[in-house]
Amino acid sequence: MKKITDERLVLRNLQNTRIVYIVQTFGILCILGYELFINGIEAMLDNPVWLVFMISGIVAAYLSMSISVEHENKIRNPKKSFIFSTLIILSISVLVSYLITITPNSELSQGTLIGVILFICFLIPNVYIYRLRMKQLIDLDDLEE
Repeated sequence: MKKITDERLVLRNLQNTRIVYIVQTFGILCILGYELFINGIEAMLDNPVWLVFMISGIVAAYLSMSISVEHENKIRNPKKSFIFSTLIILSISVLVSYLITITPNSELSQGTLIGVILFICFLIPNVYIYRLRMKQLIDLDDLEE
């Protein structure tokens, strides 16, 4: 198979891939919706298609993050943005942890566990964006020299 070098054909191929991804995602959502209505949420979450849907959604989000960092008009201070967003994530995690702790029939350990998991889940994309911005800053510094 010969590699495509024409930019128009490469762009069309990327657009076709995007359309296929949209159709595939729609199909997965239809299958999961059917499973939800017939057997309930437990069966839907136990379905392996749910795992495929979640993994593909996470991968798509990370890929779009790398594009959005490169598309930013204004160069931001990566360290300042990282510290600010980490403080916001920490505040939200502590708040959720506290709210879970004060609900009836829940314990301090449950609230703490959910707060820590929430913090880690939001910290990972935050670190990823920080690294992308630092790489972009280093690349711009190299171009100026």
